[in-house]
Amino acid sequence: MSQATKRKHVVKEVLGEHMVPSDQQQIVRVLRTPGNNLHEVETAQGQRFLVSMPSKYRKNIWIKRGDFLIVDPIEEGEKVKAEISFVLCKDHVRSLQKEGLWPEAFSEVAEKHNSRNRRTQPELPAEPQSSGDGSSSEDDSDLFVNTNRRQDRESEEESEEEESEEEAAA
Repeated sequence: MSQATKRKHVVKEVLGEHMVPSDQQQIVRVLRTPGNNLHEVETAQGQRFLVSMPSKYRKNIWIKRGDFLIVDPIEEGEKVKAEISFVLCKDHVRSLQKEGLWPEAFSEVAEKHNSRNRRTQPELPAEPQSSGDGSSSEDDSDLFVNTNRRQDRESEEESEEEESEEEAAA
């Protein structure tokens, strides 16, 4: 099977199927990716451990911080305690929430993640704004937010205050 055909089938499986976790499987949230196809995850109970990515997903599916996964436990692992069996997208999360299978600990995290996505992708206004009103503000709220980087709101606000103090002194 060619690489393109393999990728097509893997992407179709991830995006198309509706997956319900079995008794042994659990839903986890990705905290970070230390590398070598390993991901540090957290369960709904707060337990942290590493999971491995199976070879069928490597170079075909990308996982970032904050994503949700369904994992199968590995009995013999010391550090790596599970293997990824399914990557959950937003539609999968919504359907699991409707069915009542979503862990309560992740409910508010999923809602924040969805609201952040809605906030970073604003709707276009019905009427184009005229550029003659003279209010050209430097608002960056409509720019794409990289979810792979932690955002430090306080440091941004402090640097803006320092800049405004320097301008006032000059």
